[in-house]
Amino acid sequence: MRDLPPLNTLRVFEVAARAASYAEAGAELRITHGAVSRQIATLEHWLGHRLFIKEGRRMVATPMAKVLAEEVRLSFDRVAAALQACGRPNVRRLLRVSAPTSFAMRWLIPRLPAFHAANPETEVVVTTVSTVLEALRGGVDVAIRRGSTGHHAWPGHQVIPVLQEADTLIMSPALFAQRPVLTPADVEGHTLLATETRAGEWQHWLDAAGLHHLVSHPRQVFDHFFITRQAVEDGLGIGIGPVPMLDIDLASGKLVAPLPHIRVAQTGYVAVVPHHGDEYWIMDFVQWLAAQSHP
Repeated sequence: MRDLPPLNTLRVFEVAARAASYAEAGAELRITHGAVSRQIATLEHWLGHRLFIKEGRRMVATPMAKVLAEEVRLSFDRVAAALQACGRPNVRRLLRVSAPTSFAMRWLIPRLPAFHAANPETEVVVTTVSTVLEALRGGVDVAIRRGSTGHHAWPGHQVIPVLQEADTLIMSPALFAQRPVLTPADVEGHTLLATETRAGEWQHWLDAAGLHHLVSHPRQVFDHFFITRQAVEDGLGIGIGPVPMLDIDLASGKLVAPLPHIRVAQTGYVAVVPHHGDEYWIMDFVQWLAAQSHP
């Protein structure tokens, strides 16, 4: 028999080192924070030295531990590949996706039934972040973020574009019927609804519409776009919204885009995948996601 510590300690250690958090490791493994701590302590006792140091509220792997964690991960990957090659074709895979709330609600989740129908062996679990610039963290297979495909922006990751976006004017059908916007000049007098996390959207659209004199017009500001979108749907004012992310709302008649020809291009969304997460079924999901913007 090889002289090895309990294999479960190595499994817990690899996840904790990747997530840089006992709590997030526990959530991924579906065990308690204390259970993670005990498994790490067992491995540290076996090795005879510490593997993690405390940084703020997080437990971060030491440089030596990071090297060990990478070797452990590669070993588990080889074992997993060997097991998959031997069979078990019906085993369900769990694919963890992190995405901004609005992207998840308006674009990703409505399309997941089609993905699950075509890929019944893969279960997609979506977690949301509050902003499109949220830092990457461990514990996910794919992170959707707004950004460029430049590798310098996402070191250690593959970056695949999934959705190009442009801002246009949006309003509720009821408000349009009451006070229609048929030309840019009709915007004047309407309540402008804005989003704190999408700074500059009104200024850029008003400039594109030739309404420079309204740039300083007062606006009602909400902290997140999904709240702004709901306020627009409720007829509280007019807003700026992204297409094609709102295509479902426009097609269903929940919203209208009264001046669709006036659009302001925005930085698109990308799928960010760790280099060690390039298993074929993960990349199949990313390629499917990118194809959704070009039906």
